[in-house]
Amino acid sequence: MTKASVTMDQAVKAVTVKTGKYLTFTLDDETYGIGILKVKEIIGMLPVTSVPRTPLFVKGVINLRGKVIPVTDLRLKFGMDAMDYTDRTCIIVVEIDTNDATVLIGIVVDAVSEVLNIKEEDVEKTPDFGTRLNTEYILGMAKMGGGVKILLDIDKVLSTEEMETLKKAV
Repeated sequence: MTKASVTMDQAVKAVTVKTGKYLTFTLDDETYGIGILKVKEIIGMLPVTSVPRTPLFVKGVINLRGKVIPVTDLRLKFGMDAMDYTDRTCIIVVEIDTNDATVLIGIVVDAVSEVLNIKEEDVEKTPDFGTRLNTEYILGMAKMGGGVKILLDIDKVLSTEEMETLKKAV
């Protein structure tokens, strides 16, 4: 085994045990976290060009230094009420692994909070909400500071069909 493959194996193991650094952000009054390795950059709101015939949670596309990136609003994706954007609203550009490619996508969040180092012992399994509720996009629940932070598997927040729609929009 090469040194690079050992390091990659360690990285994969770290992700599967849900331990490591997470960028936390808020939607409504809830705090969520995304593994920091998935985050490419955080930018303030930019003008978003809408794309016809896309789902409501797809805000459109932005031009980020000459690259067209689709933008989704996580509030709308998660079934929350729409909100007027504020000076704290921002776009987190994340890297999503699909079956055949890696795609950059912007996600609109209410506000970015902080980067936290989360230990495996602080993470509980996602509660069972019944068979009709799909929670495979939730890695777990981090118990921190008397509250709970919902850890997202950003690769699974959008379905395969939704990812195909976004790729076609670009």
